Amino acid sequence: MQDYKTVLAGKCPFGGDRIGGTIGTPPTLADWYPDRLRIELLARNAPSANPLGADFDYPAAFAKIDLAALKDEIKGFLTSSVDWWPSDYGNYGPQMIRMAWHSAGSYRIADGRGGAGEAMQRFAPIESWWDNGNIDKSRRLLWPIKAKYGASLSWADLIVLTGTCALEIMGFPTYGFAGGREDAWIADDATYWGPEVWDPEHIESFDSMTMRDKRWRGQNGDADYDLEQPLAASNQALIYVNPEGPYGKGDPEASARDIRVTFTRMAMNDEETVALIAGGHAFGKSHGMVPPDRIGAPPEMAPVEAMGLGWHNPEGSGNAENTMTNGIEGSWTQHPTRWDNDYLHNLFGNEWEQTRSPAGSLQWTPVDKNAPQTPDAHIPGKTHPLMMMTSDIALKVDPVYRAICERFLNDFDYFTEQFSKAWYKLTHRDMGPRERYIGPEATIAPDLLWQDPIPERDHALIDAGDVAALKQTIAGTGLSVSDLAYTALSAALPYRDSDKRGGANGARLALAPQKDWDINARTRPVIEALQGVKAAFDGGAGDKRVSLADLIVLGGVVAIERAAADAGHAVEVPFTAGRRDTTDELTDADSFEWLRPVVDGFRNYTDPHFAEVTAGRVAPEQLFLDKAALLRLSVPEWAALTGGLRVLGANWDGSEAGVFTDRRETLTNDFFVTVTSMDHVWAKADEAGQRFAVNDRASGNKRYDATRYDLIFGANNQLRAVSEVYAAVDGQERFVRDFVGAWDKLMTADLFGEARAHRIG
Repeated sequence: MQDYKTVLAGKCPFGGDRIGGTIGTPPTLADWYPDRLRIELLARNAPSANPLGADFDYPAAFAKIDLAALKDEIKGFLTSSVDWWPSDYGNYGPQMIRMAWHSAGSYRIADGRGGAGEAMQRFAPIESWWDNGNIDKSRRLLWPIKAKYGASLSWADLIVLTGTCALEIMGFPTYGFAGGREDAWIADDATYWGPEVWDPEHIESFDSMTMRDKRWRGQNGDADYDLEQPLAASNQALIYVNPEGPYGKGDPEASARDIRVTFTRMAMNDEETVALIAGGHAFGKSHGMVPPDRIGAPPEMAPVEAMGLGWHNPEGSGNAENTMTNGIEGSWTQHPTRWDNDYLHNLFGNEWEQTRSPAGSLQWTPVDKNAPQTPDAHIPGKTHPLMMMTSDIALKVDPVYRAICERFLNDFDYFTEQFSKAWYKLTHRDMGPRERYIGPEATIAPDLLWQDPIPERDHALIDAGDVAALKQTIAGTGLSVSDLAYTALSAALPYRDSDKRGGANGARLALAPQKDWDINARTRPVIEALQGVKAAFDGGAGDKRVSLADLIVLGGVVAIERAAADAGHAVEVPFTAGRRDTTDELTDADSFEWLRPVVDGFRNYTDPHFAEVTAGRVAPEQLFLDKAALLRLSVPEWAALTGGLRVLGANWDGSEAGVFTDRRETLTNDFFVTVTSMDHVWAKADEAGQRFAVNDRASGNKRYDATRYDLIFGANNQLRAVSEVYAAVDGQERFVRDFVGAWDKLMTADLFGEARAHRIG
């Protein structure tokens, strides 16, 4: 019988009176096996994490909000002040602009990750970045408004809307606001933000948290100076660049180089870059009154009694005139809550010398002691010298930036227009097509090139009868199952859910730059044949037309249904009509170049320079997993799609790598049977370990060729577990069903709103 005294003492009667760890306590799998392929990341957005439930319709809920009333409430709040965090100049506007800017500014064009969508600024690691100091206070100030609207107003939308309202109350004409951003519910443990690891024991040190040495090649000013992909920020834990210049050395020319790289990676050109910096610095001030070693830990490391707030400041009240954020102290203008051109007038109308803030950070002050002064943000009647950062002086010394500044300086209306466009782009860039925009202001701005516009449909839509006839016509072209499937796949695969770009809609596979990518060479004769089908149909269909985009996807339907039938399965692959074709003029070719694949495991493709550009740090299968994540595929969907594509012969070069079947172009589970069988021996076919031979274990004879993209479905235990399901005696039917589901998900991933309404079959 258990001794009651033992129970009362809180001890286990069987020994072990200490608890050393619990769920998630290191060492975890990542500690034990740092090179392990983290397949579980595909489940990080599981519906079970969402407290609103899978059936909650956020766009419908947001559309019911009276946006004008909401904006009035926000604007009323902006000109108030609370004791626990007083507003500078009696106006929270500049503070909220910074919040919205930093939320949106994490966007990067290389993989579309970051940005204001999902409000990831609420979670680690972004919430605790050095550059986001005290933004936690901005969100807490907004909580009463968020609480009032509840689930109908996401944090992601509220953050951007508040920044936009802040601009408007200070006299700036915005391009409007579109809602539709849905919140995430878990911290981001997946996105790669850079190779540097900061020292949590010295979190108070700017240098220990904002390292940069591992992400850059060469030295600033060298011809080969380059920031690794997919990064945009110049330093770890910064949104953009070090305001004191690279390494805090106060070199404006070096700062300009970093600015250009960073803002280009954010999808901004030089004019947009200058507009954002000059426009944003027309408002508010920077805070640097307390040395950083006196400031407490960021939110993610703060003590539990801080209730999620970080950066505790022990100086005075810890805020107002004692506030500390990035360490630089002062304002750029004489009127920090008014839209005007004083920033550029001050930058070019004064000579500037380097000084230090009270926190010790390097900044710039006018040489002329009689230069205009800026008012104190909290003490009436007190004034201070103007301030510029090294990143501001950079705009003056860089010849391209200087020329843009001078145009803005001489034409304030033009500057206003360009900042308005740039702010709109900054805060909406990751939302995807205009179909996702919600609210009465969503259509104020015209279609802009960065939105990847597609012309509206100006003809009657094809119906089920037309689809059936078109399928017969496509089948009669003589195009192979493999080529039809490959072409549809190639149209859809550029899609990425991170910023909703790419995909089959628009038929950009037939336009530059995608049509000229080597990986798409197989699609050119198919597209030519389908253009003939389109011409014939359009010529005899009255007021109906079929888009090339729909025909490309429909060709894939024909291929999958034929391949399934040959495997003994009569399936009807779903098809959604209504895609439209865009034009070269509406396609930003330079922007779409960022979607060019370096590796593509679905099509068994590896860029010849892959090993050189990654310096061996990233295995091809890691990028394959990354692409599956960008497509929002589950693990079974990833596996089923890959296995099906292999037996269909959908390799980019027509090779037999991974085509583990004697029934090519037939939708069988043969790929999975092979990768799970012990009848084979797998051997390297090249020194780099990228290609392999699959040999018969008994005879030693070669059976198949393979790549790393094929082997991982048997080598990785999580993928093998799924492969075993499809390889088993009862797996064929399940595989076909799952492949068709994954295929349909891929083909419709870039369709939103009404575009999904035309389901046929």
